[in-house]
Amino acid sequence: MKPTVPALAIAILTAISSAQAQNPSPGDAGAGAVVFKRCMACHQVGPDAKNGVGPVLNGVVGRPGGVYPDYSYSAANKNSGLTWDEPTLTTYLRSPRKLVPGTKMTFAGLSKDQEIADVIAYLKQFNAQGQKIDP
Repeated sequence: MKPTVPALAIAILTAISSAQAQNPSPGDAGAGAVVFKRCMACHQVGPDAKNGVGPVLNGVVGRPGGVYPDYSYSAANKNSGLTWDEPTLTTYLRSPRKLVPGTKMTFAGLSKDQEIADVIAYLKQFNAQGQKIDP
């Protein structure tokens, strides 16, 4: 039996909406600055950033895990072999302890894909010296 035109249209629309749900729109750095306020209890960015409960996140996008100077990382993070590219950060920010069991990061994670994309866009603005750059 051949599928009807309405059935095909419904199948196509379902596939499109499913793909859109899995792929948030590109991150908005301004919105990410607002979301990042949740991270500021432990992390800093910018030219005067210092390690705290968590490491400085200047230049984090593209940086190997567990290498920021003078921060005492967990063995799990140091030995993770991860590079903090966008897909890895997306997974980590959703559930840090799921990606890196044994991490010292106690934050449970962000549940909204758009907030994750926004935070990554915000972090991409900062080079390793904490200067804002065009990502």
